[in-house]
Amino acid sequence: MNLPNSLTVLRIFFVPLLVVVLLTRQPNWNFWGLPIHFEVWGVLILLVAAATDAMDGYFARKRREITTLGILLDPIADKLLISAAFISLVSMGLVQAWMVVIIIGREFIVVGLREIASVEGLVIPASPLGKTKMVLQVLAGCAVILTANHPGLKTLGITLLWLVVISAVLSAIHYFQMFWSQINFRVQERHRTQVVIVEPKEKHQDVLTR
Repeated sequence: MNLPNSLTVLRIFFVPLLVVVLLTRQPNWNFWGLPIHFEVWGVLILLVAAATDAMDGYFARKRREITTLGILLDPIADKLLISAAFISLVSMGLVQAWMVVIIIGREFIVVGLREIASVEGLVIPASPLGKTKMVLQVLAGCAVILTANHPGLKTLGITLLWLVVISAVLSAIHYFQMFWSQINFRVQERHRTQVVIVEPKEKHQDVLTR
């Protein structure tokens, strides 16, 4: 359990904390006359959790501590965090459910494609669109959480949500294109190998027949 993996596990622990804060709409405290309501705590938790996502990758590369555990846990932690945040926002009536279905559905699609590719010994690299989507998700989540007590941010939140939905669809299409190109190449490669193996046998049988 090195530092990068510890940060990833910490991000997972932030998930239930974020859900509790959003669904209970607590705590609401005053510090020296400055009100800090639940939406501020929700945004802080989401931002800190997102920061651990950037830090664990940075430290893993810098300290050369890339492990199998980290490779497996990192995407799981990201998906848990984003899914929990947006599902909670649907429950609060701040986000339309169909948007969240598209956002989370995209995650399942990408996971499924990567699983199929791994069975074939292929690796689908991270897409720049996928990274952009993650940043947009965090920004949209923060903006929508704040609309709970600050309706003036509703337009910003809706705009960011639409950008998240669009980027989710585009990145899913991009992942499918990468998946299909690699699978198609592998199938063609197998076909060529089979042809090379079969042709000499046929020629050998022709010689014996003559």
